[in-house]
Amino acid sequence: MEILTYRAFTTTESDPASGNPAGGVIDADALSRNEMLHIAAELGFSETAFLSAITPDSARVRYFTPLDEIAFCGHATIASGVALARRGAAPVVRLETRAGEVPVEVSRDAATLTAVDSTVHPLADDVLDELLDALGLTRSQLDADLPAAFVRGGNPHPIVFVRAGVLGLLDHDADAVLRLQNREGWDGTVPVVHRESGHRFVSRNPFPRGGIREDPATGSAAASLGYYLRAGGHLSVPATIEVAQGAETGHPSLITVQVPAEGRVRVGGTAAAHRRLEAGETHDKIVLVAG
Repeated sequence: MEILTYRAFTTTESDPASGNPAGGVIDADALSRNEMLHIAAELGFSETAFLSAITPDSARVRYFTPLDEIAFCGHATIASGVALARRGAAPVVRLETRAGEVPVEVSRDAATLTAVDSTVHPLADDVLDELLDALGLTRSQLDADLPAAFVRGGNPHPIVFVRAGVLGLLDHDADAVLRLQNREGWDGTVPVVHRESGHRFVSRNPFPRGGIREDPATGSAAASLGYYLRAGGHLSVPATIEVAQGAETGHPSLITVQVPAEGRVRVGGTAAAHRRLEAGETHDKIVLVAG
């Protein structure tokens, strides 16, 4: 078994802090669910991927936050794809996840996943009001051209769109967001998004349900954004958009989303390795890698 740490969705600048840190456990076939959860908690990243039944062009993957298992994670998938490519994987690897099969084009420095199909629904007014209160936002700060919605795909995400200048003011009540996530079963992040231009978006993603205050880069939320824009006619497709995220966390990140005229959205980005960890390393050493 190998424990790897990667930064996924790194920026084009040479910034050693860029990208969302993720754990990757290779050849995790013998691990129990409790052992996986323990390793994820020890690593302390928003998500850690556990890969088993690995062949040159396929693998099974389970994803854990420090608190629980979730169906899917975009940035840990990108990290896993790069890790598998560096082990000699085929150009396309089919990952079997709880959310469905996810094909991933892999290379030693980048990967592109094909997201599972998603559905887009209006967000009920009472739920939206409760969410805005937890986020410390008001309806006057919302983008009237992009209505809030709920997108269910790899993970469930409520998406809220805000006017210019609002993202920097975001200071959510993590306990209130967590209560809402737990009640509604929102395993994913809560993307708060601003459209800077036709094809560039900036996002902040509170994620107390994952054991952290804010996620630096969220591939599943970026895929949900692509589905939302297409479903609502907010984007001329086919199109490629960029999502910048994570600056406020100290981990600036960049996600590329390819939105076809029909069919599944693709999410891509680069990844950089930290180092290989030996099974059994102490908690203190793991924390140093995560830092």
